[in-house]
Amino acid sequence: MPPTTAPASARKLPKPERREQLLARAQEMVREEGTEALTLARVAERAGVTKPVAYDHFGTREALMVELFRRIDDRQTALLIAALKSTEGRLDAVAATIAKAYMSCALAVGTEWYALSAALRGSEAMEAVQRELVARYAGIWREALAPHAARLAPDELNLRCIGLLGAAEAISLELLRGHVGEPRASATLAALVRAVVDAPASAAPL
Repeated sequence: MPPTTAPASARKLPKPERREQLLARAQEMVREEGTEALTLARVAERAGVTKPVAYDHFGTREALMVELFRRIDDRQTALLIAALKSTEGRLDAVAATIAKAYMSCALAVGTEWYALSAALRGSEAMEAVQRELVARYAGIWREALAPHAARLAPDELNLRCIGLLGAAEAISLELLRGHVGEPRASATLAALVRAVVDAPASAAPL
């Protein structure tokens, strides 16, 4: 008989692979049981490794949750960037891609994303990560929309993108609560994107 291959949890993995495995198991736990069930000991058990291995990678439960939040956001950001690269340059097409990507993200990982955000409310580390990720996401939107907003100063367009992110979050929550469907949520956000980009430049002082 050919030799059997041991499961990944039973093999000694390179540190980056083991870290990714632990994060994947942690995300499964949050999706299935909520953040209350998430501990380093239980993640280690689910991954088939000893508790010190999980502590070696993350140190604390808070650090694990912050890293998991970042992992979710990184993956969804990569999907958005890929989608924008294959999108036609018209404003309506760009707006539709932005909106579709955001609502698809909400449906795919919104439950875990919002649960982690709520569990880490008040955490300084989490607040720093959220500021970083909002700036990154706004920057992607700004770059995609800049060709259609030539009359807007870069800081004005950036501020509008930050405002759009707030609207996108609110609409995605309505989607997750079952109050609207994905087509309507995406269409509404796309309409907001077009309207915000087309609106006259603000004359208000800084």
